[in-house]
Amino acid sequence: MFGSLSGQKAVVTGASSGIGRAIALEFARAGADVVVHANRSCEQAELVAGEVRELGCNAHVLLADLSDPTHLVAFQQAAWEKLGAVDIWVNNAGADLLTGPAAGWDYSQKLQRLLDVDVRSGVLLSHEVGQRMKAAGRGVILNIGWDQADRGMEGNSGELFAAAKNAIMGFTRSLAVSLAPEVRVNCIAPGWIRTAWGDGASDTWQSRVLRETPLQRWGLPEDIAKLARFLASPDASYLTGQVINANGGAIR
Repeated sequence: MFGSLSGQKAVVTGASSGIGRAIALEFARAGADVVVHANRSCEQAELVAGEVRELGCNAHVLLADLSDPTHLVAFQQAAWEKLGAVDIWVNNAGADLLTGPAAGWDYSQKLQRLLDVDVRSGVLLSHEVGQRMKAAGRGVILNIGWDQADRGMEGNSGELFAAAKNAIMGFTRSLAVSLAPEVRVNCIAPGWIRTAWGDGASDTWQSRVLRETPLQRWGLPEDIAKLARFLASPDASYLTGQVINANGGAIR
């Protein structure tokens, strides 16, 4: 089966909803056991784990606040203990600054949150997980970037997300060199994906998405998940150090 992950063990951070949930379920369809990570959304994470089990694979829920560096080592260790080994690690967790209370924070608060969750945790987890995988002689790490990070988008959110996601995208390329040939490291850079913010976006934003996307639709979390499945599978064995835009052809 193309994109098979049969017998693989995967960890997906931020997997209680959105893109992370879709990746966890797609990995299960491909045959992988999955650790479903969440920060505080235990009930939602358990629902995702239940869906993974319904697909015939094992699932475990782990809660960890990735903005707190003291939680990172314990989280990694718990993941290995739950699965016995980790073949695939997906750093999907990211700070939500567009919905909920964080949307009202000032510029400095938002920057710090992005640096803590998206950058520091992603870098530290990737580095440490990569060392364990390299010692084991195999592994795949996937990071999540942003398609507009390296070409720019106006406004506070554009500036802040560009700073964070460019850091992760550049780090991915360098880590791939460090961990080769045993471990492959790639990054998916989504475009306009219909997650919680997209569902409630104004008519102005809805029109902008269609105008900027040649395929004339929002991306779905499942679109990203299918790409993640391919990149994690042996069928992508010659791909490492890549940042792959998944954005319906958008170029600006």
